[in-house]
Amino acid sequence: MTLRLHLGCGKRHLPGGWTHVDVADYPHVDVRHDVSQLNRLYAGVVHEMYASHVLEHFGRHQVQSVLSAWSECMVPCGKIWIAVPDFEAVAAHYAATRNLGELTGLLYGGQRDEFDHHKIAFDFDTLKRALEATGFCNVERYDHAQFLPEGFDDWSRSYLPHMDCERGRLMSLNVTAQRASRT
Repeated sequence: MTLRLHLGCGKRHLPGGWTHVDVADYPHVDVRHDVSQLNRLYAGVVHEMYASHVLEHFGRHQVQSVLSAWSECMVPCGKIWIAVPDFEAVAAHYAATRNLGELTGLLYGGQRDEFDHHKIAFDFDTLKRALEATGFCNVERYDHAQFLPEGFDDWSRSYLPHMDCERGRLMSLNVTAQRASRT
């Protein structure tokens, strides 16, 4: 059986056999658990993970341990899909518009509860190095439209202007990687 985890799913239910994991108790959440401690529940059995705008909620000194825990959950060659705010796109958008207001959520989170604060920023190279340091390989960008079901809307589709996929700038860094084979 293929185990697929949707980490930090929040209010979004991802169809297609995903197990939904979150600290919040929404009706569709299958496992209520801290996603940074998943290796305590799933050791070497997960085939796929999806974490959309979750990793930036951990501090800069926590990111490596969170990614290590996720790596420990994975089967060799298992696939992870991660989306985080793209600091390079945020900086470029600010330089072009000088409008900090429309970037506040991407930079600092929604701040609606204790878990909704951003604590670190990523660009592709920073995230790639963090993934490779924790047992992942073949790190590359992915297109949300080729991964997510049609009509599924989450932060991996974050554009400015809002939802202008045709002319807007994608503000989400969407990266996939594989768990390296264990030796």
